[in-house]
Amino acid sequence: MNPVPPKKVLAVHDLSCVGRCSLTVIMPILSCLGIQACPLPTAILSTHLGGFSAVAFSDFSSHIADFSAHWRREGVQFDSIYSGFLASTEQIEIVSQLICDFSASRPLVLVDPVMGDEGKLYSVYTGQMQEKIKKLVRQADIITPNYTEACFLLGQPYVSPISRPKLLEPWLMKLSGLGPRQVVITGVPLRDQQVANLSYDRITGHFHHCTSNLIPVRYPGTGDIFASILLGALLRGVCLPEAVEKAGSFVFSAVSRTYAAGSPAREGVLLEPSLKNLLEGNHE
Repeated sequence: MNPVPPKKVLAVHDLSCVGRCSLTVIMPILSCLGIQACPLPTAILSTHLGGFSAVAFSDFSSHIADFSAHWRREGVQFDSIYSGFLASTEQIEIVSQLICDFSASRPLVLVDPVMGDEGKLYSVYTGQMQEKIKKLVRQADIITPNYTEACFLLGQPYVSPISRPKLLEPWLMKLSGLGPRQVVITGVPLRDQQVANLSYDRITGHFHHCTSNLIPVRYPGTGDIFASILLGALLRGVCLPEAVEKAGSFVFSAVSRTYAAGSPAREGVLLEPSLKNLLEGNHE
């Protein structure tokens, strides 16, 4: 009996060599879930940009079109296209073109509109880039903004904490109205030191909320970890609410382990000892 080939994801992210984020966490996670990760780096950095100084940086944008053209000549197809932090209007436009280039195979498009956190945009994000991200969101099947990013996408004020997750259900519907069928808002701050992940599927009309205790530290890469597990689960046929639960549970466990160990925040979560949990849950 011939084995079924694994699903193939085109992961368009930066490669930050130290700090456990972007492609250095996406690739092992998708592999553990039985998904082939095909990296397309937007840039290569010595470390991520949080907590390190004088980062060495090489922009890879000018090479991406050649990579895409080669894959199309070779008849390469992808089951999913997954984008994360994009550092310029050019990179946003490149991802938009990639989605068009490989649209014939109808890949599942996940856009993580990484723009900011804790009520603030990242310093590189201009008004023009925000408008470009909104256009990119229209091409997505699923988006995973955090609460801050949801505020900016919808032009809503950042209010923290939120009294009840249900209050953001209209936000989920409005975000879906921009284009994507499925929307997940992560990291919604709630009262009593709780945090929530909220999801909505426009086709089923179903909302889902899951909450956990807030751990008082922020690690880079947790959004990448969450979205990667979510995407892997969806590609394996898991429904959206269950995929959100799986992703949230894994991130909470990994963050708890890292916080207890006292590991420096800039190093990211202790992913390596947590990966076995994905492998153990991947038996068919």
